[in-house]
Amino acid sequence: MAIASPSLRPLHKSLFPKYPCLSQYSRFRPSLHFSSQPFRFAVRASSAVALEPDLSSQRNQTADTDLFSCPVCYEPLIRKGPSGLNLEAIYRSGFKCKKCNKSYSSKDVYLDLTITAGLRDYTEVKPVGTELFRSPFVSFVYERGWRQNFNRSGFPGPDEEFRMAQEYFKPAEGGILVDVSCGSGLFSRKFAKSGAYSGVIALDFSENMLRQCNDFIEQDASLLDSNIALVRADVSRLPFSSGSIDAVHAGAALHCWPSASNAVAEISRILRSGGVFVGSTFLRYSSTTPWIVRPFRERILQNYNYLTEEEIEDVCTSCGLTNFTKKVQQSFIMFSAQKP
Repeated sequence: MAIASPSLRPLHKSLFPKYPCLSQYSRFRPSLHFSSQPFRFAVRASSAVALEPDLSSQRNQTADTDLFSCPVCYEPLIRKGPSGLNLEAIYRSGFKCKKCNKSYSSKDVYLDLTITAGLRDYTEVKPVGTELFRSPFVSFVYERGWRQNFNRSGFPGPDEEFRMAQEYFKPAEGGILVDVSCGSGLFSRKFAKSGAYSGVIALDFSENMLRQCNDFIEQDASLLDSNIALVRADVSRLPFSSGSIDAVHAGAALHCWPSASNAVAEISRILRSGGVFVGSTFLRYSSTTPWIVRPFRERILQNYNYLTEEEIEDVCTSCGLTNFTKKVQQSFIMFSAQKP
């Protein structure tokens, strides 16, 4: 499958009100030299997000939260490049961990913040379920027939799932939303187009899913200047500072994770107080599944980590999340939990 190479669109002037030297004609490229000044995402009461140097003279900040962090040590990353949480700004920026001295940059069309980023002589073999979604073919067909089959298991369809998720996310409107295991960005794009969030991060471990997501964004003029960024990362090692994220979404993803408990613990760590986690997945069986059928479903679904309603709630609760609620239809479940 041919993969479209990233196209550098002109930067919108309004993205850089405090950096006049970075005009729309700037030809900045990531540098090997990084400033020792960490950049921070400042989240103010207006819900606008700006990227500013952490200067002690700035006394008017009502809240100051580091966002991207090193997946090795969780130290905030130093950023060199234009400000903004969008494709162009992230693509033209370099990031470095002052503690680990490890550098991260945009590879192709996404920012690679995995622990293995930059490795040359070491390759990890992932579970079959993980490797399946790294396939170019699966990435291409995911929204072109694959996802449509979910309705057989009770999934109500992307539009209705998005509406349900937005209801759960009302307390997090205006903040940063991370769509973990985003796949080809089906919901990431919907969240970005909604205008309900100051920034949306489409995050997946699959390089090809992120490339496919970029292709869809390139085809939608309304998304070209939106606050959406593509990040490659492991859901069990999320590259964000603790308490820095307002909302986390995981659509049809939980059953694909090697360890649901590790992933939910990471999601709980990065959520701020009051932050919301919304997920959907296939159930191993529901409370309405006849007992005689349950052993057969367990045998058929053993290649994935399908959980029950009770197990999902137990995982969320044990990872420090509260106010667990759910909606179930056949083998489909959408649930929400909140960081106290």
